[in-house]
Amino acid sequence: MKKIVPAPPLPSTQQHAFGHCDAGHPPIFCVNPNITAHDALVHVALYLRSAYASGYQALDHVHEKGKGLFWANLHAVEMADGLVEAMLEGIESQPVR
Repeated sequence: MKKIVPAPPLPSTQQHAFGHCDAGHPPIFCVNPNITAHDALVHVALYLRSAYASGYQALDHVHEKGKGLFWANLHAVEMADGLVEAMLEGIESQPVR
């Protein structure tokens, strides 16, 4: 008989500063500590969708030579969004404890 061991809970965020602009001052923004992994991933998915939508609109303003690089960037954003969505689906399919 196999022993059923529940999966450990997902970690929460740690405080993390970002927004370096090389202007000689500390970073402007900070991720707050103790945000659940699920909530953080939901926001990541929203940011990635926004990045894809604005990037897609920006394609109209990019010179033809740069469009290949821009498409590569949009595909990378789309792949990251796919991974985040798959992680969220996995988390959300777990039974509530």
